[in-house]
Amino acid sequence: MRMLFAGALALVLLGACRDELAEAPAPVDLTEEAVSHFCQMNVLSHEGPKGQIHLEGYPAPLFFSQVRDMVAYLKAPERDARILASYVTDMGDARVWDAPQTGRWMAADAALYVVDADVRGGMGAPEIVPFAGESEAMAFIDRHGGRVAALADIPDAAVFGHFDLPLLPEDPA
Repeated sequence: MRMLFAGALALVLLGACRDELAEAPAPVDLTEEAVSHFCQMNVLSHEGPKGQIHLEGYPAPLFFSQVRDMVAYLKAPERDARILASYVTDMGDARVWDAPQTGRWMAADAALYVVDADVRGGMGAPEIVPFAGESEAMAFIDRHGGRVAALADIPDAAVFGHFDLPLLPEDPA
């Protein structure tokens, strides 16, 4: 009887593990209809790297105009559903900051992030910049300052900390 119970328990646990190991959804390319989760503005109209998070039970990912905003969502205790996958723009592969190419996605937990650099993302906040390669991240640091961190090691202050928005030019009229 114990053997039968142990065998049944093993099958249940293996089935649960198989569900946990289900293939993550693939990243989705940005389109003109993609809006940022927090601000509901068009993602493509903002400069700098982007992020996307796929949630269980949601047909489309949540998009983010800034990686900083995506990391804030990942760190927040309140979530809409279980996270299945998250992706960021590989800025080592992007040709220009003002208009990163779409389709350059990489798994967020595999990226190296430059924090505390002198760059701002699409919403004007200091940006957390993802790279697939260490050499690209270090070259970015040489130009813009900052330091490298893994996703799990990004400090809360880099995500939730206070910042001043850049001043807008005065109206000449």
